[in-house]
Amino acid sequence: MAHDNKLVWRKSSFSQSPTNECVEVAWPRTSVAVRDSKQGEYGPTLGFGAAQWRRFVQAATKG
Repeated sequence: MAHDNKLVWRKSSFSQSPTNECVEVAWPRTSVAVRDSKQGEYGPTLGFGAAQWRRFVQAATKG
């Protein structure tokens, strides 16, 4: 996914670690973008379709 400085990146409220080790998520239009917070705007960004992201979140919340 191409870098887009206009995206609004969000971190989970559960990610309050002092080392800032978590992922950030943004929602550009109908997809979801994910990146490593330690690398920020200079690191790679993964893109997922909305349905893929919903399935991932459902699976993650089930454990």
